Amino acid sequence: MRKIVNNFVIIGGGLAAGQAAEALRTHGHNGPLTIIGDEPERPYVRPPLSKGYLLGKDTRDSLFVHPERWYQEHNVELLLGKRARSVDWRARRVELDDGIQVPYAKLLLATGSSPRLLTVPGADLANVLYLRRIGDSKRLRSAFKAGAKVVVIGAGWIGLETAAAARMAGAEVTVLEHSGLPLLKALGREAAEVFAALHTDHGVDLLPNVEVASLTGAQGRVVGVQLVDGRHISADCVVVGIGITPNDQIARNAGLDVRNGIVTDEHLQTSIPHVYAAGDVANAYHPRYGRHLRVEHWANALHQPEIAALSMLGRDAAYLRLPYFYTDQYDLGMEYTGYTEPGAYDRVVFRGERSTREFIAFWMAGKRVVAGMSVNVWDVIDPIRSIIETGSEMDDTRLADLKIPLDQLIS
Repeated sequence: MRKIVNNFVIIGGGLAAGQAAEALRTHGHNGPLTIIGDEPERPYVRPPLSKGYLLGKDTRDSLFVHPERWYQEHNVELLLGKRARSVDWRARRVELDDGIQVPYAKLLLATGSSPRLLTVPGADLANVLYLRRIGDSKRLRSAFKAGAKVVVIGAGWIGLETAAAARMAGAEVTVLEHSGLPLLKALGREAAEVFAALHTDHGVDLLPNVEVASLTGAQGRVVGVQLVDGRHISADCVVVGIGITPNDQIARNAGLDVRNGIVTDEHLQTSIPHVYAAGDVANAYHPRYGRHLRVEHWANALHQPEIAALSMLGRDAAYLRLPYFYTDQYDLGMEYTGYTEPGAYDRVVFRGERSTREFIAFWMAGKRVVAGMSVNVWDVIDPIRSIIETGSEMDDTRLADLKIPLDQLIS
C-alpha cells in the first residue's frame, strides 16, 4: 500500500470528477490528489454524447473537462482504466481491482450512474445499444444511417435525443413508450404534448401505452421488437433508454447510507466521516425543499463539486442551487429549472404559443412558481430562476403577458 499523507481521492471519470479536482486546487489543496476512473479516458462531459457528438458536430477532444496537460500541470494523478473495488473507511483506503490500495485523507465518490438494462428475452442480441460512454455514442452514430430502421425503447430525455439524432441522419425511427406521452411524468401533459408533436412532425412513429415482450433476432443480431399486444416492429438496431441507476454499490458495500443513491447532507458529506459524494450518484439534502434530491442532470455534476471541494477542505458550504437541465432536439432548444412532481402543482401557465414551439412555461403551486421552462426563448433562465427563488406571489395573467419583461414580475 502506498503511504501518502493528505491524499485527496476522487472516484469517478465524469464531469463531477474533473470539476472537483479543479475546485480542490483552486481552493487551496496543495497535497496529493488522485482520480480513479474505470474508463481509459480522462474525465469527460456526457451530454454531448446524445447531442453534438452523436450528431457529428462536436469533436472528441471537445468532450474532455480539461486538456491532458492540465492534470500534469496541477499535479493530479490519473489512475485510468482502474476499477475501485472497495472502500475501507475505518482505515481510509480504497482498494482497486488489481489489489492496489490507495490511502486517502478525504474521499469524493463521483461514480455517476449506469443505464438501466432491458431484461426481456433477446436483450443480449447484437445491436441492442445503450448510451453512457464515448464508445456507446460512436456505436450509435455508426448505426444511425439513412434508411436504417431504428427502434427506441423509452421516451425520456435520452430516448428522445437519440431518436432525434437518428431521424436527422435519415433513419426510420419508432419510439416505444409505456405511458401515454413522452416525458409525461417529468413535464406533465401540457408540456409533454409539445415534445410528442415535435417528434411526429419530424417523422418519428410514436407508439404510446406499449409494453415490450421480447426482442427478436437472426444470426445473433436484433431484427425486431415484439410487443405484448402482438405487434412486431422491424429493427436494424434497438436503442434502450429506460432510465439510469446510481453507481452506489461501492458505497453500499462500505456501509454508507444508500437510498436511491448515496445519501448526503447539504454539504455533500455522506453518513461516514471524510467521505463525500457529488453528481448523479448523490442523493443530497436540499434545504429549500426540505428533502433529499438526486438529480440526474449535467448541472449537478457541474456545480456540486465546488461545494464538495469546499466541504472537504473544512469550509462551510452548502448546495442550494435549483435543479436545472436542458435538451436540444431538431430545431428545439429547451432549458428547465426548479423542481416539482406530479400532483405537487396546480396548473401550468404559458407565455407564448405552444403550437409554434416558442414559449415559456411556469408550473404553479397556488400563486407561486415552482418550476419554469423556456422553449426556443433565450436568455430568460436567470429571471425564471429568480422568480422561483424569491417565492413572490404571481398573477397568471401577468405571467402570460408577453409585454411584461420577466424581471419586472418580481415584487
